[in-house]
Amino acid sequence: MDFSWSLIVDLGIIAGSLLLATFLRVKIVFFQKYLIPNALTAGFIILPYYNFLAPYHGIDTHGLGTLVYHLLNIAFIAMTLRILPVDPAAKKRGNIFAHSTGTLSQYAIQAVTGLVLVMVFIKTIFPSLNPGFGFLLPLGFALGPGQAYAIGQGWERLGFEGASSLGLTFAAIGFLWGCFGGVFLMNYGIRKGWIEKEFLHKIYERSTRSGILSKEEQSPCGTTLTTDSEAIDSLTYHAALIFFIYLFSFLLLKLVTWLLGFIGPMGQQFAESLWGINFIFSALTAMVFRELMKLFKISHTIDNATLTRVSGLSIDLMITAAIGAISLVVVKSFWLPILLTTLVGGLLTLITTPWLCSRLFSDHRFHRTIMIYGASTGTMPTGLSLLRAMDPEFETPVATEYMFSSGITFSLAIPLILVVNYPTISKLENNPLLFMIALGVSICYVIYVTAAFLISARKRAFARSRQLWLEDKKVQE
Repeated sequence: MDFSWSLIVDLGIIAGSLLLATFLRVKIVFFQKYLIPNALTAGFIILPYYNFLAPYHGIDTHGLGTLVYHLLNIAFIAMTLRILPVDPAAKKRGNIFAHSTGTLSQYAIQAVTGLVLVMVFIKTIFPSLNPGFGFLLPLGFALGPGQAYAIGQGWERLGFEGASSLGLTFAAIGFLWGCFGGVFLMNYGIRKGWIEKEFLHKIYERSTRSGILSKEEQSPCGTTLTTDSEAIDSLTYHAALIFFIYLFSFLLLKLVTWLLGFIGPMGQQFAESLWGINFIFSALTAMVFRELMKLFKISHTIDNATLTRVSGLSIDLMITAAIGAISLVVVKSFWLPILLTTLVGGLLTLITTPWLCSRLFSDHRFHRTIMIYGASTGTMPTGLSLLRAMDPEFETPVATEYMFSSGITFSLAIPLILVVNYPTISKLENNPLLFMIALGVSICYVIYVTAAFLISARKRAFARSRQLWLEDKKVQE
């Protein structure tokens, strides 16, 4: 019988590696100490197989790349569909705007750093380097493997060979900075007294470290049913809603591509680049459906916890597949600029995040710092994983307020994402002006976050500016 098994084989390999990674974290202290996400470990488990053994079995990384692309869009739909209650107190405190400012500051810093470094590399040690290489730092670190891979694939069609694999490499290194840098930051914060005393004991809880709840612990409720299972299972309902929205986002992109085709070759080229940022269209479509469901008074059928589980499943599978799809041959060719860029970018993120956050916020400052740091080097789940080490039950409002802010951050980041192709096109068309436009937009983001920082932090903004962490919690406003 002639059935295709390629998807099932890839998913089976990913599943096996996730189970093995879960076992390793339970048994090996190293993985517990550094809070290494199981998906990250699983990705490195299958990386050598897909690079060296899989080709002999007739298996390539194309299936993994396809999974990364689609799982990213599904995760964005699931996250965007959630209906979050309005927290007037958070708005009054300005924490949502401050969270958005802190997150967007890392986008801006990483974008400018990457573009400046790529200019230096082209002028010195790597003259043949594609200018788009500079944007791989914010794509891999702040945006994550899905975006890095999807946009990298678009760059490959524009002549940047190996861009998707390089994007995944930056994302993998970003995860390492998130895990090791995050644990270092927590330990440093403990020694310096940055963490509130009532949260210190929670860092050493067994379940947080091992990743598996013990028999003695009460299992938390992961989802709530919103349908009668005799009619349709609640998970089936949510999955159907997500895939239906994904179909609409596909049709929307098809329509945009068709309309841009009337412009000519330039419009067609721009349309191709839009497929690399399909997650934006997926999220926008989900927003429209969410508002329509509110309008027709059926939004009560949406369970946020179920959507969180779907998003978590998508992200775990995506991270594992993303790392497994990295081409070590491509990495070997670019190892020096990769090393230098990720080293500079990682150190800047590690230093600037606590400096900014200790001045941006007045409550739960270190919790917010670790959340933003994790999300700026890995993905949102990386930040939540680090946050959970200090706040296992999410008793603080940090996670919720960060979720609120992500919508603002996403909206504000769209102009940056829209110019992300400019450096690569600048080489294709031999037009340096496009690279300078991308750099100029990135600098504008630095200016914006500086102004937003001054508004949020007020007199705290440059108080004791030489200190990495503003020790005094009560600075006169």
